[in-house]
Amino acid sequence: MRQVLKKTAIFAAASLLSGAAAAQQIADSGFKSVGRGWPLAADLRDYQITGPTIPIVFENGAVSRGSWDQFIGSAHHGAAPKGVEPLPVDLFTTKDFYQDRELWSDPRYFRCNSPAGVEEAWGANTTATIGDNPPGSAAWGYCDRDYPREAIVSPYPFKTAQEHYEALLAETTKRGGAHQRPMPQQLEDWTGRYAHPGNTTDAQADWTGHNKSNNPQSYWYRGRHNQIPTILSLLTPEYQQRMVQEAYHAGNTNAPQWPSQYCWPEGFMRRWHEFAVWEWHIVAAPSVVQIVTGVARNFITTIHVDREMKTDGSVPRLGADVPRWYGETVGFWDGDTLITWTSNVVPWITHGVFEFSGQMQTVEIFSPRRDPDGEHAGIEHEIVFYDDEALAEPLRLIQVHIKTGELDEVDPFIYARCIQTIFPVDGRPQPLVPGATIEYTVPDMYGRPWAQIWERYFEAGMQRPDDESIFDFSR
Repeated sequence: MRQVLKKTAIFAAASLLSGAAAAQQIADSGFKSVGRGWPLAADLRDYQITGPTIPIVFENGAVSRGSWDQFIGSAHHGAAPKGVEPLPVDLFTTKDFYQDRELWSDPRYFRCNSPAGVEEAWGANTTATIGDNPPGSAAWGYCDRDYPREAIVSPYPFKTAQEHYEALLAETTKRGGAHQRPMPQQLEDWTGRYAHPGNTTDAQADWTGHNKSNNPQSYWYRGRHNQIPTILSLLTPEYQQRMVQEAYHAGNTNAPQWPSQYCWPEGFMRRWHEFAVWEWHIVAAPSVVQIVTGVARNFITTIHVDREMKTDGSVPRLGADVPRWYGETVGFWDGDTLITWTSNVVPWITHGVFEFSGQMQTVEIFSPRRDPDGEHAGIEHEIVFYDDEALAEPLRLIQVHIKTGELDEVDPFIYARCIQTIFPVDGRPQPLVPGATIEYTVPDMYGRPWAQIWERYFEAGMQRPDDESIFDFSR
C-alpha cells in the first residue's frame, strides 16, 4: 500500500524528452545502451515523504526554514496510528536491538520512520518529534508509504564496476565514440558552477521536470521516502546490523556520531547525501575533469581520462595500493558525455543511511542536459554503486545538476576548513569552549570510531553476535 502524491502540473521538460523518459526522470541518449540511461522503475517525485520529519527545501545554498514547522507523520507522542498494531518492542523501547533481528524487517519496529525520520527524532536538522517522554514517545511515520526497492537497485546485468565500465567502453568504441575528445566549445559548456540537486529556482526546475512544491530533485539516498526495512534489504547481514546500530543510537539513546561534527573525514558516499555539498565547481579539459564541492569538507573528484586501473591489488586503483578517502577515478568521453569508474575508497559511514566497505566502487555517467533553446543547462548524473561486502546487489541513483554560472562570473569556491569544537563527552557530542579540559579517548579512525563510542558508553549488557568487541580491530 502506497499513498501517491500526484503531480499537479505538466512542465516544460516534456518538450525536451520523450514522455516516457520525462516520466522516469532520465534523459534519452538516443540509443539503447547496455548499461546507461535505462528508465527508473518509479519516479520518486510521485511519492510522499514517509516521515515523521520535515520537508527539506534548499534555497540559495541554504535550507528553507519556512518549512520547518510542518510535521509529516501519522501520530505524535508515542501513540500508534489508527489501524496499526504496534509491536511489543521496537527501536524506541528495546533494551537490546541486537536480539530483535527478526523484527528488523517489520516497518513497525522503526515506527514506520524513514532513516531521516529516526535520525531527526531528537531535533537534528529539524523540529524534534521525540515527544515528551523520550525515547518511548517518539512519533510514527506513515506505514503505507515507501519508495519501491526495484527503483533503487541497479537494472543492469553487471556484477562488478569493472565489468560495467568495460561494457560501456566496448559499446562506445563500437559506436565510434570512445576516446573522441569533446570540442573546445563542449568543454567550455561543461566548465562552470552547478546547483545542488534541490537548490534550484522554479524556472530552472521547470525544464528538468522538477517543481519545488513536490520535493524537487529528491532522490532516495536523502533517506526521506523509504521505510527502513526497504533500505536494510539492500544490505548484507553485517551491514544491516551496522545500520540498525546507528538508527538505535540516533533514535533511542540520542547519541548520534556524525563524522563532520568532530571534523572527521566525510567519506566517499557523503558526496550524494543532503547538506554535504552545495554547488559543484567543474573544470573540464580533454584529459582531466575536476569537480570541487563541499560544505564542512572539501570534496575533490579528479577524473583521469583514458587512463587504466591497476588490478594487482586488493581493489582496482591508479596509484599506490592504499585506499583514498574519495577513491581514484578513470573515465572516457563519448562526445560530450563522460563515463567514469571510481575505486580504492576508505570504508566509512554516511550518517542516517548506511556504512560502506572498502570494496565500494561506482560507475558514473555524466550527460549534458539542454534547455528548450538547445543550450547546455545542466548535467544528468547517473551513479551505479557496487560493493559486494556491504550491498546485497548493486544500486543506482540519478540526479540532475543545473548550471548556474560561468567560473569567471560567479563567486569563487570557498575552501572549507573544519575546526573542531564538538567532542564526544560520555559518548554524546557536546560543544566545548576554549580552555575546557575533558577526558578523551583517541579513537581508532580505521576501526569504525562511531561504533567504538556507542559500544563503550551505551551497549553494556547487550549481546552482540559472536561477542563482538570494539577492541577487535581485525574485523
